[in-house]
Amino acid sequence: MKLDAIDRRILGALQRDGRLQNIELAREVGLSPSPCLRRVRLLEEAGVIERYMAVVNPAKVGRGFTVFARVWLTGQDTKTVRHFTTAISQLPEVVECHLMAGDCDFLLRVVAADLDGYYQFQIRYLTTIKGVQSVKTDIPMQNIKQTAAIPV
Repeated sequence: MKLDAIDRRILGALQRDGRLQNIELAREVGLSPSPCLRRVRLLEEAGVIERYMAVVNPAKVGRGFTVFARVWLTGQDTKTVRHFTTAISQLPEVVECHLMAGDCDFLLRVVAADLDGYYQFQIRYLTTIKGVQSVKTDIPMQNIKQTAAIPV
């Protein structure tokens, strides 16, 4: 799907506030409500808009501690990688998981209540996954920027 300037304005507005009513959205992007809604539906059907979600403050729900865990596996064969990704998908503390090219095999972003909470997660779950050779944890000092918005 080729995006035009109006589609991009719609995407930008919905990324800022996914709860915008169609009338407000239409006004913001310079369309009448009916064509605006039609464009949003087309963006959804094309998979450009995958879903809508609430952004939760991690500290307010007891998950204000974030770490980045670099994971090395015993091998990069399909079975080992598939076993790891299946296991990681079941762990709600892992909010991002990336298969990496470079030094480590996977980079995880993990949320926990505090350092001890992460430590317990690491020894009870992460390092017990079959095929995990080692885990190195990086602790960010300050969150400078975090967004889910994609430049459009």
